[in-house]
Amino acid sequence: MTQAEAEIVLSDARAAYDGSPVLFGVDLTIRAGERVALLGRSGAGKSTLLGLIHAQARPRAALIPQAAALVRTLSVFHNVYMGRLDRRSTLHNLRTLAFPARADLAEVRGILGEVGLADALRAKAGALSGGQQQRVSVARALYDGRPILIGDEPVSALDRAQGGLILERLAARHRTLVLALHDIALALAHADRIVVLEAGRIVLDAPAGDLDEAALASFYGRAA
Repeated sequence: MTQAEAEIVLSDARAAYDGSPVLFGVDLTIRAGERVALLGRSGAGKSTLLGLIHAQARPRAALIPQAAALVRTLSVFHNVYMGRLDRRSTLHNLRTLAFPARADLAEVRGILGEVGLADALRAKAGALSGGQQQRVSVARALYDGRPILIGDEPVSALDRAQGGLILERLAARHRTLVLALHDIALALAHADRIVVLEAGRIVLDAPAGDLDEAALASFYGRAA
């Protein structure tokens, strides 16, 4: 079996905010079909690393940001539809703002059904709970449909059972996943590779099957 093509390659990647270093010489290659979970304490550099990955993969990647980043005054339909704005004509997008086509409504409703929100199609995004807003953000990425999915804590507002179902949906629709997660059990269950960041450096990069919760909990300074 030949090795899958490299989707993302970072070599000696560095980043700083206001002159303060955040990432230090990160080398990371992610291949097509991999499901990579980024773990580490708050402030370890996960979001910054995801930003570099997204910048490189932007034309091929859908993004779920840490904040849901919804337009609160627009409907759930319109927020999900935004996942394909750049692939529709300006005229179609303007018409959709006031008079969505039946085909677009049906497709978005189907995507929302995958995250348990089919009945919220016409609800205002700002009227939803935090967990519901996060699922709308996930639905937008699913509707986007690009082969790479980059998610910054995409299930942090959901319980473990809901989170697991959402991660399964993402894996079914996107070829390659790169996800910052805070739940070690979910990372082990839904990723095939675990990358741990600590103070801006990669301190572990290993197959998920070689690890357990005890080994990973030690990076958070706690027992499993």
